[in-house]
Amino acid sequence: MDTKYIFFTGGVVSSVGKGVTAAAIGKLLKERGFAVAVQKLDPYINVDPGTMSPYQHGEVYVLDDGAETDLDLGHYERFIDISLNRVCNVTTGQVYAEVISKERRGDYLGGTIQVIPHITNEIKRRIGLVAKTTGAEIVLVEIGGTVGDIESLPFLEALRQMRSDLGRTNTLNIHVTWLPYIGATAELKTKPTQHSVRELRSIGISPDVIIARSDYPVEDDLREKIALFCDVERQAVIPLVTAPVLYEVPLILERFDLANYLLERLGLQTRREPDWTDWERLIREVQRPKPKAHIALVGKYVELHDAYFSVREALEHAALSLGLEVKIDWVHSSDLEKDRHWDVVRAADGILVPGGFGSRGIEGKIKAISYARQNKVPYLGLCLGMQLMVIEFARYLIGNDEPNSTEFDRSTSYPVIDLMPDQRSIADMGGTMRLGLYPCQLQPGTRAAAAYGKPLVEERHRHRFELNNAYREMLSRGGMVFSGLSPDGRLVEIAEIADHPFMVGTQFHPEFLSRPNRPHPLFVAFLEAVRNRLGLGESAPQATTSQITPGIQETLAVGSGS
Repeated sequence: MDTKYIFFTGGVVSSVGKGVTAAAIGKLLKERGFAVAVQKLDPYINVDPGTMSPYQHGEVYVLDDGAETDLDLGHYERFIDISLNRVCNVTTGQVYAEVISKERRGDYLGGTIQVIPHITNEIKRRIGLVAKTTGAEIVLVEIGGTVGDIESLPFLEALRQMRSDLGRTNTLNIHVTWLPYIGATAELKTKPTQHSVRELRSIGISPDVIIARSDYPVEDDLREKIALFCDVERQAVIPLVTAPVLYEVPLILERFDLANYLLERLGLQTRREPDWTDWERLIREVQRPKPKAHIALVGKYVELHDAYFSVREALEHAALSLGLEVKIDWVHSSDLEKDRHWDVVRAADGILVPGGFGSRGIEGKIKAISYARQNKVPYLGLCLGMQLMVIEFARYLIGNDEPNSTEFDRSTSYPVIDLMPDQRSIADMGGTMRLGLYPCQLQPGTRAAAAYGKPLVEERHRHRFELNNAYREMLSRGGMVFSGLSPDGRLVEIAEIADHPFMVGTQFHPEFLSRPNRPHPLFVAFLEAVRNRLGLGESAPQATTSQITPGIQETLAVGSGS
């Protein structure tokens, strides 16, 4: 069959929920037996979000092939349970860089380079790559931003052309818009939706389906009004009221029979009846009252929770599997340096330090890690969280604050964390880290091995620095267990403290592979330790290693000169 394309545009306001809507519809179609992939078209001129501030963009989501992408790709993978690749996130920067590169090589034979056809052709080429590289039968394409944004115009024009190129039975347009609520009159307004549809139609795109987002119930008369003034069928106006549980969105859309309507418009027939048993059980479990576990997430971007979106979701997934309700207490690491908000850390049932870059707030994170180690509080460190766990442990062993990472102190006498050798000569910052899926060999008898239940795993990375092997033996003699290594033994991927209920750090980002019905093993193990601390479960066996040996300070000092 010909590849089918569903295009998503947004109206009225940004952050209206296009990504979640696209992911939910992808889930509906996969449940009916179709191979699905999703692509995000981002209008910004950055090549990718890899060098963007989390405050600007939120989380950078990393794929198996190392692509640094928009956090919406996390929605796609989690909802649909698929693995995407780098062609599934396209930016204006990528498109223009490719066209300019071709022009410099002379590929256009001296022609004048224009938005139409050169830029739009490159956009269409990249959309076409999704089906070729993933084998998808239905490709869902989300355009970032809102209709009317000047940055989105080339993408919208490319979509308009694709309907002509592929035919109306192979393309379908979904417009996701917001219905504002006027408190003074207690009513929802459809006029902004009408204006956004008019704007969309002025550039040649008529929506086939309108998803009407709202914080309040949408009555049938409003659906009829939108259908009338926006020239869509009444059954194609789908109200999507903000759901208390994110993963409830597919079930809401299912109740409106949206998937069957889309398949009919695309000339397709359902291959199998969807089975929502597990998904409905998931929603019921979310809504069921459960014991609450407080997790102190100590980060440096906590003002914007989207900076840690996958971490938050991974905690939720693991908590559901264990019959817990996780309550994340957001703690700014810089505040801990000023002796603020320690009451939150002390009251926590578990402490998590996520990834990050730069020296701001680092000492606050290390203080939180020290508190977790000394007070036997379950701890999980992700990427930077592992590196700081190593730094804190080295400082404890030698009795001073000299051990550090060369990322923060290039002249440190004890560079226990150092730049990876293959990173030393790199000048460009974007797309040059250790990125993507790498294998990890687990060491028998460790907490990590017990959590995974198998000897070899693959995890997604995003980092430049690593544990300095010159200190590996000394840290091990001091009581640190290196429970996950690269298959050649060269890189430490997981570290843990032996005489602790659960203190584990990973060089990779396990949160990227967690799924609602398949939580990540390390997050599950972490929350199992939290549950044990709450007196709700049995204690897991502890890993074994040698005790701290005499003379560790002198030994570490020798290692620093290697």
